[in-house]
Order: sequence, then structure tokens, then C-alpha cells
Amino acid sequence: MNDTLVTLVGNAATGVEFRETATGGMARFRFAVTPRRWDREKQLWTDGHTSFYTVWAWRTLALNLSGSVSVGEPLVVHGRLKVREEEREGQRRTFVDIEAVAVGHDLTRGTAAFRRVMRGEPALTARVGSVDRAGGPGAGGPEGGTGTEGFAGPDGPGESREPDRSRSRRSTGRQKAAQELASVP
Repeated sequence: MNDTLVTLVGNAATGVEFRETATGGMARFRFAVTPRRWDREKQLWTDGHTSFYTVWAWRTLALNLSGSVSVGEPLVVHGRLKVREEEREGQRRTFVDIEAVAVGHDLTRGTAAFRRVMRGEPALTARVGSVDRAGGPGAGGPEGGTGTEGFAGPDGPGESREPDRSRSRRSTGRQKAAQELASVP
């Protein structure tokens, strides 16, 4: 497959919109990239033309984005470049999308504290007032959500490139609960 992978450095221009779909979470946000150049004549930095992109993310990345990114934060986005043209209101418009593979905060402009999210702990990335899905992130069961039936992830519906870490050497939440119940007299 000949995908065009790009890495962009800029700022989140909108909040992250997160939705549940039948194949997992889906998130999107607008991303602004403004080049800065040194103007030799004026002896100062000047801003160039700002380009806007729509960043799309799926499954675990989508869920983690919704709990981690706010408007105005400096980010680095790496993903597949998608350019599409549509006709709206009689005018032909071009849209540039990035199907994100990885997103992180730009540490040249600040600091961040990383928190690893275990698959069985959706509360770590849940927004206030959000509805908890049965089975948590990465669960294979049916999940709610409407209005996004036309979206399929980069690997097709229901597929994921992420390795299944739920059966790691560490005890899972169910194993710990079973151990605690077995130890009760």
C-alpha cells in the first residue's frame, strides 16, 4: 500500500469530538499549522499562512485523545495524508485530512506527564458525564453510538493493529477479583 505519511507540528484548533461506533471509538479535531520564518529585512520572526487539517483517530488512540487534548495545545501529529474534493453549494472545495497513527504533545513548548492506560480501566480517559461502555475500551461486544455508520477504521470494521495486551503476565482486574473472593473465609 502506498500511503503518504506526514508529520505535522501545530496546535489543536478545536476540541476533540469523540463518538462510539460499532467498531470502537472515533475522534476528530481540527489542527492548525502556522510556519514561522525569519524576516531578514525586519530582523524578526513572522507568521506564514495557517493551514488547517482535520485529524481523524480510531479505537484506543481516539479514546486517549478525547481525555488528553484541549484547544490550543501544541501537538505533533503523525499519520496518513488524505486529500478529497467535494462540491458544496455549487462550489468545488478541497479538504485535507490526516488519519492519525500517533499524536503527542510538542515538548519543545512545554512539559507533559504520561499516564499508561490499562485496557480494563476506561475511567482514566473518560470525560465527565460520559456513558461507560460494557467491557471498557477494546471490548469486542456491541457498543452504542449512531450517526457514524459510514466510518470504517484504517484496518476495516472491527479490526485493530494493536496487540491484545489483555492477557499479559500481569493479573487482570477479573483475576484480582477472583483471587480476593477465593481468599475470603
